[in-house]
Amino acid sequence: MAIPSDHDIVLALGEDLPIGLWVARAPDGELVYANRTFAEIMGTPARSDVRVGGYAASYGIHTRDGAPYPEDRMPFVRALAERRVIVADDLTIHRRDGTRVDIRAVARPVGEPVTHVIIAFFDVSREVEAERAHAESEQRLRRAQRLEAIGTLAGGIAHDFNNLIFGIKMIAAELAATEPDPKRREAIEQIDDITERSATLTRLLLGFARRGKHRASPVGVNDVVTAMSELFSRTLAGVELTFELEASERGTVVGDQSQIEQVIMNLVLNARDAVQASGRVAVRTRDLGSPSDPDAARFVVLEVADDGPGIPAEIRDRVFEPYFTTKTTGPERGTGLGLATVFGIVESHGGSVEIDAGLGGSGTTMRIVLPAASRPPPVKSRPTVADLPRGSGMILVVDDDQMVRRVVSSSLNVLGYQTVEAASGPDAVEIYRNRRGEIRAVVLDMVMPGMTGRATYLALREVDPDVAVLLMSGNTLNESVQEILDLGVRNFVTKPYSIATLAKAIAELTQ
Repeated sequence: MAIPSDHDIVLALGEDLPIGLWVARAPDGELVYANRTFAEIMGTPARSDVRVGGYAASYGIHTRDGAPYPEDRMPFVRALAERRVIVADDLTIHRRDGTRVDIRAVARPVGEPVTHVIIAFFDVSREVEAERAHAESEQRLRRAQRLEAIGTLAGGIAHDFNNLIFGIKMIAAELAATEPDPKRREAIEQIDDITERSATLTRLLLGFARRGKHRASPVGVNDVVTAMSELFSRTLAGVELTFELEASERGTVVGDQSQIEQVIMNLVLNARDAVQASGRVAVRTRDLGSPSDPDAARFVVLEVADDGPGIPAEIRDRVFEPYFTTKTTGPERGTGLGLATVFGIVESHGGSVEIDAGLGGSGTTMRIVLPAASRPPPVKSRPTVADLPRGSGMILVVDDDQMVRRVVSSSLNVLGYQTVEAASGPDAVEIYRNRRGEIRAVVLDMVMPGMTGRATYLALREVDPDVAVLLMSGNTLNESVQEILDLGVRNFVTKPYSIATLAKAIAELTQ
């Protein structure tokens, strides 16, 4: 049996190493040796016909961002020029089979003068992927923190704006109820319509601030689109905007109106960005299923279609992923949360989201399919004071905003009640303790400085375990509100509410 030479032993050792080895002569890069692992990493055997200046194309060597790797930055070239060990961490191999591998190359010049260069190749794909995931995670965290800060600001603005709208709405309702002149009454009712449209804006702000919770009730999708149409016309300036609201029974579904509004707004803004303020956008509703067959499953279809460039097929499966966005630069850079929010809301409402071709066969159609409700929501009417449930007795009104206290007290007076006001939680507890025998119910604001609505309710309950409380808030039903309701608060209304809503809620408390 022949005894292996030192050369054979070195070659055998090189073949079994878990790193790629490549040796070439200086200065032209003539191949001397490459081990098996080098071929595995590169996806191709070492080539003896390749010399300096032809490495990138021959071996598929690229930068991390996908550009061909510059030949003058190749580890072999740099090791020769700088006569020292070179570490290159920015190489990605595009293999012939379509796969990619991130590598670290360590090039060492040998001899004086340099006669050879030895390069060790390490597969660092997992390391690079971990670094990339960490960087994306950090970026998402920063983005989430920015969104949280913006959401907090938006929620605060919405809360204060709701109080202002609420005051105008309640005063207008009182004036309309007692105004004998039909023309003046019609003008006052227009003020009420304006406050309703303003309330739509605050619901959208609260939806962005994530301060709302799914609150199921019949919602007319046609009604929501109609109410938002004026806002869309201003937001989509320069865009040809059309509405085709053909769903029967006003397109009624069971869901949370503020969340349905958010879905529609997100889809319309997405379409606006796609057409870049110069194309066409259509908002449509229609029925799916037979409205005449009571046993057939019925759905309401909402479509927002545009004639923009469309969504490439290769990314359609990703557009609903959180933080995935194609708008990565410029002032209109996206958050990657718009369609993810749409998907989450629609799914929570038992619906589905589909992507189809847009107007004229180009662009995109975003299709929302929601289960139809068995009955449409009642058509809003303006009852007169005589139509409202009336009552008597003392009501304690607690709110840190003087205007809110005044308009609530005034409306309760119109309904036949007497009122006493408190500007803070401690004042409310003191008044209730001293006049417990007179006070039939308490109207309590949720958000107050110092002693919060929750703390005030708990203090009132210590005075009287059966205290009747109507909780009001500028936010929609959320976890904080639900927590107080679970403690025993009997009813809840969202500002801005109408005098009819107040009359019904107080009547239920005092019966």
